[in-house]
Amino acid sequence: MVKLRLKRCGRKQRAIYRIVAIDIRSRREGRDIKKVGFYDPIKNKTYSNVHAILYFLKKGAQPTGTVHDILRKAGLFK
Repeated sequence: MVKLRLKRCGRKQRAIYRIVAIDIRSRREGRDIKKVGFYDPIKNKTYSNVHAILYFLKKGAQPTGTVHDILRKAGLFK
């Protein structure tokens, strides 16, 4: 099963997160299927590749709670 979840990047105390499509059996920093966006909590910026996200959602991918909230704030879910 595929999930849309956050993958931590950046340095100590300055984390940014990539939104990735990843197999649920992989660990957080594991190999992802595709990068579909990023989220910077410090600057409160979000970028998302809407076409890729919609593709994975149509194929049955489940977003985690945090990713769902980020995408809802970005206006992807109405």
